[in-house]
Amino acid sequence: MFTLINSGGIWAVRGYIVSVEADVSNGLPGFSISGQLSSEIREAQDRVRTALKNSGYRLPPKKVTVSLSPAGIRKDGTAFDLPIAVAVLGAFGYLQTEGLKDSMIVGELGLDGRVKPVSGILVLAAAAREAGLKRLFLPAANAEEGRIIEGLEVIPVRALSHMASILNEPELPLSGTEPSKMSESPVSYGVDFSEINGQQVLKRAAEVAAAGMHGLLMNGSAGTGKTMIARRIPTILPSLTREENIEISKIYSICGQLPPGQALLSERPFRSPHHTISPHGLTGGGRPPRPGELSLASGGVLFLDELPLFGRQAIEVLRQPLEEKRIIVTRVTGNYEFPADFMLVAALNPCPCGYYPDRKRCSCSETQVRAYLNKISRPIMDRFDICAEAASLSFEELNQDSRENESSAVIKARVEQAVKIQADRFKGTGIRFNSRMGAKEVRRFCVLGPKEEEFAGRVYQARNLSARGYHKVLKTARTIADLAGEEQIRTIHLAEAFGYRTLEERLWGGEG
Repeated sequence: MFTLINSGGIWAVRGYIVSVEADVSNGLPGFSISGQLSSEIREAQDRVRTALKNSGYRLPPKKVTVSLSPAGIRKDGTAFDLPIAVAVLGAFGYLQTEGLKDSMIVGELGLDGRVKPVSGILVLAAAAREAGLKRLFLPAANAEEGRIIEGLEVIPVRALSHMASILNEPELPLSGTEPSKMSESPVSYGVDFSEINGQQVLKRAAEVAAAGMHGLLMNGSAGTGKTMIARRIPTILPSLTREENIEISKIYSICGQLPPGQALLSERPFRSPHHTISPHGLTGGGRPPRPGELSLASGGVLFLDELPLFGRQAIEVLRQPLEEKRIIVTRVTGNYEFPADFMLVAALNPCPCGYYPDRKRCSCSETQVRAYLNKISRPIMDRFDICAEAASLSFEELNQDSRENESSAVIKARVEQAVKIQADRFKGTGIRFNSRMGAKEVRRFCVLGPKEEEFAGRVYQARNLSARGYHKVLKTARTIADLAGEEQIRTIHLAEAFGYRTLEERLWGGEG
């Protein structure tokens, strides 16, 4: 007897339908699975047979053949255990599987027949809906995650015996129409800009960067608050839309990194990998390839602390993703495309000891300082629109009452207003933020008046800027004007934007 069950696999960050076919025939008794399988799926036959036995099913000695198609795509993971078991039982005639044509089944089996949770449910549920399926049978522990995808009936399954009862006793309540209780998790980052005393320049730079999603580089001695400010940038980024939240949460679902008890992240990601991370750790990889830190930071902040300490290859791998907002991992099995649309924030000391150019405390030679800074190439430096310096705090600033500082909520309100202006400006263009503008958009949306153009020309000549550097200044000035609620870029906006290029010129010797 032949049975076909719909299940799902994951390719990069998208799901696809996998047909689980089972056939029982006379012949030499055995249990075989085919279809370009990983070791986890090859081991499924042992888990499935033992789970069937411990669930009370004694299979007669027959030749059992299971095929997972499309056969040309490699299948990975343990989510095929339950559909394989259901297909086999259906082929033996123990289960009524005729009503599963419009259903997807996923789940891992324990040896006692329990259905265990699996990763990637958000992606699989979305694939089921896109394929026109109406129902999703999944582990009970993943039920809330599956219910996030609207238009799909989600049926939680606790054990193989429970699945059998659902199919053989259709009059039982399925509990498959309850709305998700976790879709509106409260946003609480646990940190706030009001906790930071002083550093008005860095705070302002962070606000401008957040409003236009500009790359931000912070330079300064250790202990001046660079990391504190970086960790608080997600608190002033625009609130996530539901669509953004689902797309970001899909990546974390695939990696099994959704917070316990949460079906959606609800918060902007903040990723701060250690400087020993490999290029593959950033871009993604493994077998099967899974998202790396660049993808996990999508929609939020990727913070690289002590930037010169990262490996040269790890830093250089950022070039293409920062331009294209995606990363393509090529393997023998095919190309895997992962999102990489994040805000890059980095921090560094001015020299190995951290005190340059204060020669009273810095003992580094000019050669050491230059070698330290040259670990960051010019193409990577060009990815930072804003470079700001952290000043040392005075005793009065250190002991200032933090209640006098602006809160993240106040700053975020200004950022969201600037983002709304950008949304209206770029409607229908596919661009969302000023930092994403190309040369054509810069010419269209960053038009200067005669006074402003004369000022920009003088600074351009004096600093010997490149065309790319000048365009970065214009994009930053456009964001500063948006924060001020002004349609026209003014001289004061240009002056601030040019000021964010001074540090780069001083440390790296001007435009490249």
